[in-house]
Amino acid sequence: MYTPFFKNINIVNSIKNMNDRTLMVIKWIFEIVLIIILSFMYYLNQPVNSPKVIYIPEGSISKIITQLHNKNYNVSKLDTFLLRIIGSPQSGWINIGTTLNSRGDFLYKLTTAKAALQSITLIPGETTYIFFDQLAQQLKLDRDVLQKEYELQSSWPEGAFVPNTYMLPIGITEKMVIKILLKESLSQMMNVSQKIFGTYNEKRWFHFVTVASIIQKESASIKEMPLVSSVIQNRIKKGMKLQMDGTLNYGKYSHVKVTSSMIKEDKSTYNTYLYGGIPPAPVCNVSFDAIRAAIFPAESNHLYFMKSKNGSHDFACNYSTHLTNIKRATK
Repeated sequence: MYTPFFKNINIVNSIKNMNDRTLMVIKWIFEIVLIIILSFMYYLNQPVNSPKVIYIPEGSISKIITQLHNKNYNVSKLDTFLLRIIGSPQSGWINIGTTLNSRGDFLYKLTTAKAALQSITLIPGETTYIFFDQLAQQLKLDRDVLQKEYELQSSWPEGAFVPNTYMLPIGITEKMVIKILLKESLSQMMNVSQKIFGTYNEKRWFHFVTVASIIQKESASIKEMPLVSSVIQNRIKKGMKLQMDGTLNYGKYSHVKVTSSMIKEDKSTYNTYLYGGIPPAPVCNVSFDAIRAAIFPAESNHLYFMKSKNGSHDFACNYSTHLTNIKRATK
């Protein structure tokens, strides 16, 4: 069949136009994809500032990103989508390694990095001063900064920590160490106070912590604590000074032997030979056994006690018996 020449030309032009349109669409798609890729690469290379060691709570990826955003880390909801591709973040302490990372590195480290933990034990009766020496040495921290952060974050010069073994990440900042220890200690104190009193009153609670700190320093065993507590209460009721060496083992003097010259020279309010009543603040960090003894002293008429040769204490209701106990112990 004969096809007019102009019709062939139209068909050719139509095919050409269709090819041009296809090429144009492909070009547009390519440019859009290229823009997306470049934007994506730009986004992943944006800087994210964070501490070297951060804590990732348990929960969904969305919850984790929200919490990181609330802590002023440069993350967004788009990172939730990216983490679903990269992998789920690990809960717990994460060692990012540096304070400045690209977004891509930061998100990747959230899913792969893990901080090494160091166990730190605070024993009952230890002062915060000595504990900071221990923290600085074991975690390689600045002791002066630890002290400064404690003074900024705690309203009590002593007794705000609960003796326990804590797992702390190596590389953590001084500020975060104090924050963690105070938060965990307060939580434990409030829990015990709620069980005993049905509420938590800070001033009332630390009155008992102060009494407990004397009990902690003076007692030879947990069994003796209620008896030592009764001596404290009985002496206060009678208007007697406590005159207990343990109150002078505060701060850096935690392990210093109390001598007669020290008693005479120490003018601090911790000196219960010089001042009546209990000190204005705890002399050390105390166990809950000591706190319970402070709250529930034994029923007794004891006013004195003396450490015997076997390490326990002999208690006495009058001074003559106390003198006999001293002679027996010092023979």
